[in-house]
Amino acid sequence: MVDIQSRGTIARQWSIRAADLLTKPATKNGTSADVHPAGGSEVIGLRQVCRRFGESAAVEDLSLSIAAGEFFSLLGPSGCGKTTTLRLIAGFERPQAGRILLQGRDLTEAPPHRRPVNLVFQNYALFPHLSVWDNVAFGPRSQRLAAPEIRRRVGETLEVVRLSDLARRRPHQLSGGQQQRVALARALVNAPAALLLDEPLAALDPDLRRTMRSELKRIQREVGITFLLVTHDREEALSLSDRLAVLHRGRLEQVGTPRQLYDHPRSAVVASFLGAANLLPEGPGEGLRLLRPERLRLSANPPAAGERGLKARVRELAFQGATVEVRLCGADDLPLIAIDTHAALPDDLRVGEELWCRWHPADTHLLEVPAP
Repeated sequence: MVDIQSRGTIARQWSIRAADLLTKPATKNGTSADVHPAGGSEVIGLRQVCRRFGESAAVEDLSLSIAAGEFFSLLGPSGCGKTTTLRLIAGFERPQAGRILLQGRDLTEAPPHRRPVNLVFQNYALFPHLSVWDNVAFGPRSQRLAAPEIRRRVGETLEVVRLSDLARRRPHQLSGGQQQRVALARALVNAPAALLLDEPLAALDPDLRRTMRSELKRIQREVGITFLLVTHDREEALSLSDRLAVLHRGRLEQVGTPRQLYDHPRSAVVASFLGAANLLPEGPGEGLRLLRPERLRLSANPPAAGERGLKARVRELAFQGATVEVRLCGADDLPLIAIDTHAALPDDLRVGEELWCRWHPADTHLLEVPAP
Protein backbone atom coordinates (compact mmCIF):
# COMPACT_ATOMS: atom_id res chain seq x y z
CA MET A 1 0.00 0.00 0.00
CA VAL A 2 1.10 3.59 -0.53
CA ASP A 3 1.26 6.19 2.25
CA ILE A 4 -0.55 9.54 2.24
CA GLN A 5 2.44 11.40 0.81
CA SER A 6 2.67 8.90 -2.05
CA ARG A 7 -1.05 9.29 -2.75
CA GLY A 8 -0.52 13.04 -3.10
CA THR A 9 2.27 12.39 -5.58
CA ILE A 10 -0.02 10.10 -7.58
CA ALA A 11 -2.70 12.78 -7.73
CA ARG A 12 -0.21 15.41 -8.95
CA GLN A 13 1.16 13.05 -11.61
CA TRP A 14 -2.41 12.27 -12.66
CA SER A 15 -3.22 15.93 -13.18
CA ILE A 16 -0.11 16.36 -15.32
CA ARG A 17 -0.96 13.35 -17.48
CA ALA A 18 -4.57 14.51 -17.88
CA ALA A 19 -3.35 17.91 -19.05
CA ASP A 20 -1.00 16.25 -21.53
CA LEU A 21 -3.83 14.19 -22.96
CA LEU A 22 -5.81 17.33 -23.60
CA THR A 23 -3.05 19.11 -25.49
CA LYS A 24 -1.61 16.18 -27.46
CA PRO A 25 -3.46 13.93 -29.92
CA ALA A 26 -3.63 10.23 -29.05
CA THR A 27 -0.78 8.15 -30.53
CA LYS A 28 -0.14 4.43 -30.76
CA ASN A 29 2.80 4.87 -28.57
CA GLY A 30 -29.63 29.28 -22.22
CA THR A 31 -27.01 30.72 -20.56
CA SER A 32 -27.21 32.63 -17.28
CA ALA A 33 -24.45 33.68 -14.90
CA ASP A 34 -24.81 30.64 -12.66
CA VAL A 35 -24.31 28.23 -15.59
CA HIS A 36 -20.59 29.02 -15.40
CA PRO A 37 -18.26 27.78 -12.65
CA ALA A 38 -16.92 30.33 -10.18
CA GLY A 39 -13.29 29.56 -11.03
CA GLY A 40 -11.02 27.16 -12.87
CA SER A 41 -10.64 26.40 -16.55
CA GLU A 42 -13.57 24.93 -18.44
CA VAL A 43 -13.29 21.22 -19.20
CA ILE A 44 -16.80 20.62 -20.57
CA GLY A 45 -18.80 23.28 -22.37
CA LEU A 46 -22.22 22.94 -23.97
CA ARG A 47 -23.42 25.80 -26.15
CA GLN A 48 -27.15 25.79 -27.03
CA VAL A 49 -27.14 22.04 -27.67
CA CYS A 50 -30.28 20.42 -29.09
CA ARG A 51 -31.03 16.72 -29.64
CA ARG A 52 -34.37 15.52 -30.90
CA PHE A 53 -35.74 12.05 -31.54
CA GLY A 54 -38.51 12.48 -34.06
CA GLU A 55 -40.91 15.08 -32.69
CA SER A 56 -39.63 14.71 -29.14
CA ALA A 57 -36.90 17.02 -27.79
CA ALA A 58 -34.59 15.04 -25.50
CA VAL A 59 -32.31 18.07 -25.02
CA GLU A 60 -33.41 21.60 -25.88
CA ASP A 61 -31.13 24.66 -26.05
CA LEU A 62 -28.83 23.38 -23.29
CA SER A 63 -25.83 25.49 -22.23
CA LEU A 64 -23.49 24.44 -19.42
CA SER A 65 -19.93 25.07 -18.30
CA ILE A 66 -18.11 22.57 -16.05
CA ALA A 67 -14.71 23.37 -14.58
CA ALA A 68 -11.54 21.35 -14.12
CA GLY A 69 -11.61 19.34 -10.90
CA GLU A 70 -15.31 19.88 -10.32
CA PHE A 71 -17.75 17.20 -9.15
CA PHE A 72 -20.83 18.13 -11.16
CA SER A 73 -24.18 16.31 -11.27
CA LEU A 74 -27.06 16.27 -13.75
CA LEU A 75 -30.23 15.63 -11.76
CA GLY A 76 -33.73 15.01 -12.96
CA PRO A 77 -36.53 12.47 -13.37
CA SER A 78 -36.51 9.71 -15.96
CA GLY A 79 -36.86 11.12 -19.47
CA CYS A 80 -35.55 14.60 -18.61
CA GLY A 81 -32.55 14.33 -20.98
CA LYS A 82 -29.69 13.76 -18.54
CA THR A 83 -28.41 10.48 -20.01
CA THR A 84 -28.78 11.87 -23.55
CA THR A 85 -26.65 14.84 -22.45
CA LEU A 86 -23.99 12.47 -21.14
CA ARG A 87 -24.00 10.50 -24.40
CA LEU A 88 -23.71 13.75 -26.38
CA ILE A 89 -20.60 14.70 -24.39
CA ALA A 90 -19.13 11.22 -24.80
CA GLY A 91 -19.77 11.26 -28.57
CA PHE A 92 -22.32 8.42 -28.72
CA GLU A 93 -24.99 10.88 -29.86
CA ARG A 94 -24.70 13.87 -32.19
CA PRO A 95 -26.61 17.12 -31.63
CA GLN A 96 -28.77 18.61 -34.36
CA ALA A 97 -27.71 22.07 -33.19
CA GLY A 98 -25.19 23.65 -30.85
CA ARG A 99 -21.56 22.93 -29.96
CA ILE A 100 -19.75 20.64 -27.54
CA LEU A 101 -16.42 21.94 -26.25
CA LEU A 102 -13.91 19.79 -24.38
CA GLN A 103 -11.02 21.73 -22.82
CA GLY A 104 -11.81 24.64 -25.15
CA ARG A 105 -11.74 22.56 -28.35
CA ASP A 106 -14.85 22.14 -30.47
CA LEU A 107 -15.28 18.35 -30.62
CA THR A 108 -18.93 18.30 -31.64
CA GLU A 109 -18.20 16.04 -34.62
CA ALA A 110 -15.37 14.03 -33.04
CA PRO A 111 -15.93 10.27 -32.50
CA PRO A 112 -15.87 8.92 -28.93
CA HIS A 113 -12.28 7.62 -29.08
CA ARG A 114 -11.05 11.11 -30.01
CA ARG A 115 -12.57 12.77 -26.95
CA PRO A 116 -10.62 13.18 -23.68
CA VAL A 117 -13.45 11.72 -21.58
CA ASN A 118 -14.36 8.22 -20.38
CA LEU A 119 -17.81 6.89 -19.61
CA VAL A 120 -18.70 4.51 -16.74
CA PHE A 121 -21.89 2.61 -17.61
CA GLN A 122 -24.62 1.51 -15.23
CA ASN A 123 -23.83 -2.18 -15.72
CA TYR A 124 -20.01 -1.65 -15.45
CA ALA A 125 -19.40 -3.73 -18.66
CA LEU A 126 -16.41 -5.61 -17.19
CA PHE A 127 -14.77 -8.37 -19.20
CA PRO A 128 -15.77 -11.53 -17.27
CA HIS A 129 -12.83 -13.62 -18.56
CA LEU A 130 -10.19 -11.07 -17.51
CA SER A 131 -8.73 -10.40 -14.08
CA VAL A 132 -9.11 -7.07 -12.31
CA TRP A 133 -5.57 -6.16 -13.46
CA ASP A 134 -6.26 -7.07 -17.08
CA ASN A 135 -9.60 -5.24 -17.10
CA VAL A 136 -7.85 -2.06 -15.98
CA ALA A 137 -4.91 -2.63 -18.34
CA PHE A 138 -7.18 -2.99 -21.37
CA GLY A 139 -7.15 0.73 -22.20
CA PRO A 140 -3.37 1.29 -21.98
CA ARG A 141 -2.76 -1.90 -23.96
CA SER A 142 -5.15 -0.78 -26.70
CA GLN A 143 -3.02 2.38 -26.95
CA ARG A 144 0.05 0.12 -27.34
CA LEU A 145 1.90 1.74 -24.49
CA ALA A 146 5.17 0.26 -23.30
CA ALA A 147 4.86 -2.53 -20.71
CA PRO A 148 6.58 -0.55 -17.89
CA GLU A 149 4.19 2.37 -18.44
CA ILE A 150 1.19 0.02 -18.36
CA ARG A 151 2.38 -1.54 -15.11
CA ARG A 152 2.89 1.90 -13.57
CA ARG A 153 -0.50 3.25 -14.60
CA VAL A 154 -2.45 0.15 -13.59
CA GLY A 155 -0.60 -0.14 -10.30
CA GLU A 156 -1.25 3.51 -9.39
CA THR A 157 -4.91 3.28 -10.39
CA LEU A 158 -5.54 0.15 -8.35
CA GLU A 159 -3.95 1.87 -5.37
CA VAL A 160 -6.29 4.84 -5.76
CA VAL A 161 -9.42 2.62 -5.85
CA ARG A 162 -7.94 0.32 -3.14
CA LEU A 163 -8.06 -2.90 -5.14
CA SER A 164 -4.35 -3.81 -5.32
CA ASP A 165 -4.89 -6.91 -3.18
CA LEU A 166 -7.63 -8.15 -5.53
CA ALA A 167 -5.77 -7.59 -8.80
CA ARG A 168 -5.81 -11.27 -9.84
CA ARG A 169 -9.48 -11.93 -9.17
CA ARG A 170 -12.13 -12.21 -11.86
CA PRO A 171 -15.26 -10.02 -11.79
CA HIS A 172 -17.51 -12.86 -10.56
CA GLN A 173 -15.30 -13.16 -7.46
CA LEU A 174 -15.97 -9.54 -6.46
CA SER A 175 -18.79 -7.79 -4.59
CA GLY A 176 -20.96 -5.22 -6.34
CA GLY A 177 -19.01 -2.36 -4.79
CA GLN A 178 -15.68 -3.89 -5.82
CA GLN A 179 -16.92 -4.37 -9.39
CA GLN A 180 -17.94 -0.73 -9.44
CA ARG A 181 -14.45 0.31 -8.37
CA VAL A 182 -12.94 -1.83 -11.15
CA ALA A 183 -15.13 0.03 -13.65
CA LEU A 184 -13.93 3.33 -12.19
CA ALA A 185 -10.30 2.22 -12.37
CA ARG A 186 -10.64 1.15 -15.99
CA ALA A 187 -12.08 4.56 -16.86
CA LEU A 188 -9.45 6.47 -14.85
CA VAL A 189 -6.33 4.64 -15.98
CA ASN A 190 -6.01 6.67 -19.20
CA ALA A 191 -6.16 9.93 -17.19
CA PRO A 192 -9.14 11.50 -18.99
CA ALA A 193 -10.01 15.17 -18.68
CA ALA A 194 -13.41 14.15 -17.27
CA LEU A 195 -15.09 11.00 -16.05
CA LEU A 196 -18.74 10.58 -17.08
CA LEU A 197 -20.81 8.47 -14.67
CA ASP A 198 -24.20 7.18 -15.81
CA GLU A 199 -26.02 6.33 -12.55
CA PRO A 200 -23.11 4.10 -11.43
CA LEU A 201 -24.65 3.32 -8.01
CA ALA A 202 -28.14 2.41 -9.24
CA ALA A 203 -27.61 -1.37 -9.00
CA LEU A 204 -26.26 -1.34 -5.42
CA ASP A 205 -28.26 -1.90 -2.24
CA PRO A 206 -28.90 1.19 -0.03
CA ASP A 207 -26.12 0.55 2.51
CA LEU A 208 -23.53 -0.12 -0.19
CA ARG A 209 -24.68 2.95 -2.11
CA ARG A 210 -23.94 5.15 0.90
CA THR A 211 -20.49 3.58 1.24
CA MET A 212 -19.74 4.02 -2.45
CA ARG A 213 -20.78 7.68 -2.35
CA SER A 214 -17.93 8.31 0.07
CA GLU A 215 -15.60 6.28 -2.13
CA LEU A 216 -16.56 8.24 -5.25
CA LYS A 217 -15.89 11.54 -3.53
CA ARG A 218 -12.58 10.31 -2.10
CA ILE A 219 -11.39 9.04 -5.49
CA GLN A 220 -12.41 12.27 -7.23
CA ARG A 221 -10.48 14.34 -4.69
CA GLU A 222 -7.38 12.14 -4.99
CA VAL A 223 -7.17 12.11 -8.78
CA GLY A 224 -8.32 15.74 -9.11
CA ILE A 225 -10.17 15.40 -12.41
CA THR A 226 -13.71 16.44 -13.33
CA PHE A 227 -16.50 13.99 -12.50
CA LEU A 228 -19.86 14.41 -14.25
CA LEU A 229 -22.55 12.30 -12.57
CA VAL A 230 -26.00 11.56 -13.97
CA THR A 231 -28.55 10.57 -11.33
CA HIS A 232 -32.21 10.77 -10.37
CA ASP A 233 -31.28 10.34 -6.69
CA ARG A 234 -31.41 13.77 -5.06
CA GLU A 235 -29.60 12.61 -1.90
CA GLU A 236 -26.76 11.35 -4.08
CA ALA A 237 -26.53 14.61 -6.01
CA LEU A 238 -26.74 16.82 -2.94
CA SER A 239 -24.12 14.90 -0.97
CA LEU A 240 -21.56 14.47 -3.76
CA SER A 241 -21.73 17.57 -5.92
CA ASP A 242 -19.78 20.81 -5.91
CA ARG A 243 -22.48 22.07 -8.28
CA LEU A 244 -25.46 20.45 -9.93
CA ALA A 245 -27.95 21.13 -12.70
CA VAL A 246 -31.62 20.19 -12.61
CA LEU A 247 -33.10 19.16 -15.96
CA HIS A 248 -36.81 18.93 -16.75
CA ARG A 249 -38.29 17.85 -20.09
CA GLY A 250 -35.00 18.39 -21.85
CA ARG A 251 -34.45 21.91 -20.56
CA LEU A 252 -32.16 23.32 -17.92
CA GLU A 253 -34.14 24.51 -14.90
CA GLN A 254 -31.32 25.76 -12.66
CA VAL A 255 -27.60 25.39 -11.89
CA GLY A 256 -25.86 26.06 -8.59
CA THR A 257 -24.39 24.57 -5.45
CA PRO A 258 -26.50 22.02 -3.55
CA ARG A 259 -27.20 24.57 -0.81
CA GLN A 260 -28.22 27.25 -3.32
CA LEU A 261 -30.65 24.98 -5.12
CA TYR A 262 -32.12 23.50 -1.95
CA ASP A 263 -32.61 26.82 -0.14
CA HIS A 264 -33.24 29.11 -3.11
CA PRO A 265 -34.78 27.18 -6.01
CA ARG A 266 -36.18 29.28 -8.82
CA SER A 267 -39.19 27.14 -9.60
CA ALA A 268 -41.61 24.70 -8.02
CA VAL A 269 -40.08 21.97 -10.21
CA VAL A 270 -36.62 22.45 -8.67
CA ALA A 271 -38.02 22.94 -5.17
CA SER A 272 -40.01 19.71 -5.29
CA PHE A 273 -37.35 17.60 -6.94
CA LEU A 274 -34.65 18.50 -4.41
CA GLY A 275 -36.74 17.55 -1.40
CA ALA A 276 -40.11 17.60 0.29
CA ALA A 277 -41.64 21.06 -0.13
CA ASN A 278 -44.53 23.05 1.25
CA LEU A 279 -45.74 25.38 -1.52
CA LEU A 280 -47.73 28.18 0.04
CA PRO A 281 -49.86 30.37 -2.27
CA GLU A 282 -48.95 34.05 -2.12
CA GLY A 283 -52.09 35.31 -3.74
CA PRO A 284 -53.74 35.43 -7.18
CA GLY A 285 -51.00 35.72 -9.82
CA GLU A 286 -48.26 36.18 -7.22
CA GLY A 287 -46.79 32.69 -7.34
CA LEU A 288 -45.82 30.32 -4.55
CA ARG A 289 -43.61 30.54 -1.49
CA LEU A 290 -41.41 27.59 -0.51
CA LEU A 291 -41.26 26.39 3.09
CA ARG A 292 -39.15 23.29 3.74
CA PRO A 293 -40.76 20.73 6.12
CA GLU A 294 -37.93 21.01 8.65
CA ARG A 295 -38.77 24.72 9.02
CA LEU A 296 -42.44 24.12 9.79
CA ARG A 297 -43.26 23.81 13.51
CA LEU A 298 -46.39 22.20 14.90
CA SER A 299 -48.00 23.56 18.03
CA ALA A 300 -51.23 23.67 19.96
CA ASN A 301 -50.70 27.43 20.31
CA PRO A 302 -51.21 30.12 17.65
CA PRO A 303 -48.21 31.92 16.06
CA ALA A 304 -46.17 34.22 18.25
CA ALA A 305 -45.32 37.80 17.31
CA GLY A 306 -43.33 37.89 14.08
CA GLU A 307 -44.48 34.42 13.01
CA ARG A 308 -46.92 33.25 10.37
CA GLY A 309 -49.26 30.31 10.72
CA LEU A 310 -52.38 28.42 9.76
CA LYS A 311 -54.46 25.62 11.17
CA ALA A 312 -54.27 22.15 9.63
CA ARG A 313 -55.44 18.63 10.42
CA VAL A 314 -53.04 15.67 10.71
CA ARG A 315 -53.64 13.15 7.90
CA GLU A 316 -50.68 10.79 8.34
CA LEU A 317 -47.77 10.08 10.69
CA ALA A 318 -44.67 8.33 9.32
CA PHE A 319 -42.03 7.15 11.80
CA GLN A 320 -38.54 7.50 10.23
CA GLY A 321 -36.23 6.61 13.09
CA ALA A 322 -34.68 9.83 14.33
CA THR A 323 -37.51 11.91 12.90
CA VAL A 324 -41.24 11.77 12.25
CA GLU A 325 -42.88 12.97 9.04
CA VAL A 326 -46.27 14.55 9.63
CA ARG A 327 -48.60 15.11 6.68
CA LEU A 328 -51.39 17.61 7.19
CA CYS A 329 -54.26 19.20 5.30
CA GLY A 330 -54.99 22.90 5.62
CA ALA A 331 -57.76 25.13 4.34
CA ASP A 332 -58.81 24.54 0.71
CA ASP A 333 -57.13 21.11 0.93
CA LEU A 334 -53.66 22.67 1.05
CA PRO A 335 -51.17 19.79 1.59
CA LEU A 336 -48.48 20.39 4.22
CA ILE A 337 -45.53 18.37 5.52
CA ALA A 338 -43.58 18.78 8.76
CA ILE A 339 -40.45 16.79 9.62
CA ASP A 340 -39.18 16.98 13.17
CA THR A 341 -37.72 14.96 16.03
CA HIS A 342 -39.91 13.19 18.54
CA ALA A 343 -38.93 15.66 21.27
CA ALA A 344 -40.04 18.69 19.24
CA LEU A 345 -43.50 17.34 18.42
CA PRO A 346 -46.54 17.69 20.68
CA ASP A 347 -47.14 14.80 23.08
CA ASP A 348 -49.62 12.11 21.99
CA LEU A 349 -49.92 13.44 18.45
CA ARG A 350 -52.69 11.60 16.61
CA VAL A 351 -54.18 11.40 13.11
CA GLY A 352 -57.18 13.71 12.90
CA GLU A 353 -55.84 16.20 15.42
CA GLU A 354 -55.95 19.89 14.48
CA LEU A 355 -52.79 21.92 15.11
CA TRP A 356 -51.24 25.25 14.33
CA CYS A 357 -48.54 25.16 11.65
CA ARG A 358 -46.10 27.97 12.47
CA TRP A 359 -43.09 29.41 10.67
CA HIS A 360 -40.87 32.47 10.46
CA PRO A 361 -41.23 34.49 7.22
CA ALA A 362 -37.42 34.49 6.82
CA ASP A 363 -37.53 30.68 6.47
CA THR A 364 -39.59 30.92 3.27
CA HIS A 365 -38.46 31.60 -0.30
CA LEU A 366 -40.55 33.14 -3.08
CA LEU A 367 -40.53 31.08 -6.30
CA GLU A 368 -40.66 32.58 -9.75
CA VAL A 369 -44.03 32.72 -11.44
CA PRO A 370 -43.86 30.34 -14.45
CA ALA A 371 -44.14 31.96 -17.86
CA PRO A 372 -47.59 31.59 -19.46
